[in-house]
Amino acid sequence: MNTVRTARLELRQWREDDLALFAALNADPETMRFFPSALTREQSDSLAERARAQIAERGWGLWAVEVFDSDRFIGFVGLAEPRFEAHFTPAVEVGWRLARDAWGRGYATEGGRAALAFAFDELGLDEVVSFTAVVNERGDGETRDEPRPRRRLRPSVDRRRAASPARALSHLFAARVLSDGRLKGSYSGLVGAGGSSS
Repeated sequence: MNTVRTARLELRQWREDDLALFAALNADPETMRFFPSALTREQSDSLAERARAQIAERGWGLWAVEVFDSDRFIGFVGLAEPRFEAHFTPAVEVGWRLARDAWGRGYATEGGRAALAFAFDELGLDEVVSFTAVVNERGDGETRDEPRPRRRLRPSVDRRRAASPARALSHLFAARVLSDGRLKGSYSGLVGAGGSSS
């Protein structure tokens, strides 16, 4: 099992004492705003168990994240293979879900960069995708404590057209990142349908 360390974070295997905190994170309406619904304790535990099993089997996955200076579990960051059909699958994605009190500190960016480095340097992948609901402004490249990126990723769809609850949660914006750091392109489309590239 691979553990990934950054300046402030440890991306590690899941432990039993993570489950209650993870369930609270997954039950938080604000944290889960861009998902179809919050998770029950049973659903949350099942997600953590799938992540634990994948890490045990492959040595990588959606790692539990702990902050070094407090030994506090704050959520997950890592790599996964989306289980749905979309215009960018099959693929390996980089993703994260952090407790709300960990937002705005650059943890997602720091952990995400470490996961990307693992994907390219250890797994030898040529590209990794990242995706979010089109209406998720926080998920498209900026946090308050980080400098503005040189190229902000933008979907090629009208956010107002995707703003109904059903469409907002099923209409994804995805970008492919190449191992040399370049963007291959950005894509948007409905889950289960072909998308358009821009």
